[in-house]
Amino acid sequence: MSSPGLLLLLLLLSASPPLRPSSLARPETPEGKATITGLILSALERAISFLEKRLPEINLDGVVGFRVLEVQLKGVQEKWARDPQLQPLSLSVGKLVEKLAPLLHRSIFYLELSDPKYLREFQSTIQPGFWKLPRAWTCTDASMVYPTFETQDSFSEESSDSCLVQLLGTGTDGGQPCRLSDFCRTLMTKPGCSGYCLSHQLLFFLSARLKGCTEGLFRHSQHYMNLFCANMMDLNQRAEAIGYAYPTRDIFMENIMFCGISGFSDFYKLWWLEAILNWQKPEEGCFGRPAAEDEELLKAFQHQQHILRRVKRREKQFTGHQEEVKTPKDESLYHSRTPHLSFLLKINYMST
Repeated sequence: MSSPGLLLLLLLLSASPPLRPSSLARPETPEGKATITGLILSALERAISFLEKRLPEINLDGVVGFRVLEVQLKGVQEKWARDPQLQPLSLSVGKLVEKLAPLLHRSIFYLELSDPKYLREFQSTIQPGFWKLPRAWTCTDASMVYPTFETQDSFSEESSDSCLVQLLGTGTDGGQPCRLSDFCRTLMTKPGCSGYCLSHQLLFFLSARLKGCTEGLFRHSQHYMNLFCANMMDLNQRAEAIGYAYPTRDIFMENIMFCGISGFSDFYKLWWLEAILNWQKPEEGCFGRPAAEDEELLKAFQHQQHILRRVKRREKQFTGHQEEVKTPKDESLYHSRTPHLSFLLKINYMST
């Protein structure tokens, strides 16, 4: 299954004070919390409206994103409904939840028409109850960062798909879930991965946990998730250091989504939220190429492209919101102008 990079949403705020200056309101007070929440909900509404107009074009990533967003919004709504000061915000979140239900139904209908085989293989990932909020929070360990990153020539969409299908038990052979071939064991634990290869490794062990796989290698799922998110944090910090050059933004947001829902709270940074909110096109509601990319930042990115190399899965380009960029065949460095709902709504875990 492809990494749900197209539409994955996080939601809300860190309970601790930001460690870096940000022009956003501070979330420690009800007023600051309300201000930031209003900005996030407004951005979500615009992005959802963008996708609502393009449901026939949506791919599985987008449908997974709708489901993940629904889980996170319901978690926020339930928590805030218990606090009189936050009940008005809970009602606003509830309106978004109500809007998502018919969109989910319609998007699955269109996906059944456009890609029925792919839908059948990964249908469990869009079923109610598959995605869950973290029950405990931790932080990444910088000592687990790889000394060097390897090339990922052996990593492909097809190999990642086959391992996830095997894990989910949805292949045509009628196998049971939680199986792990020697090939997939090697691929999904290979050290030194970066970019989408790394996020797919995390997705594999996250899916194993959500599926309830606990035997064999899956006894060590938390170790691998700690390892992968430590390196995903390192890559995000590298992307920040070069000014969030446009080609790094898709994987930057995807790393936040996956490690956030895996329970790593240090991916929710207020200044990262501020940067992401600034990437949304205010009228269209999508996240795409800036009007003018800074050439020096782009050169800095290209200097580090061996670290942030893309192994992007079924990326979806929407009619009227794409920009063709010619790249070397083995280096698809540019993300198309797709709607990218990646917002940091951290559920938990604010002082109330």
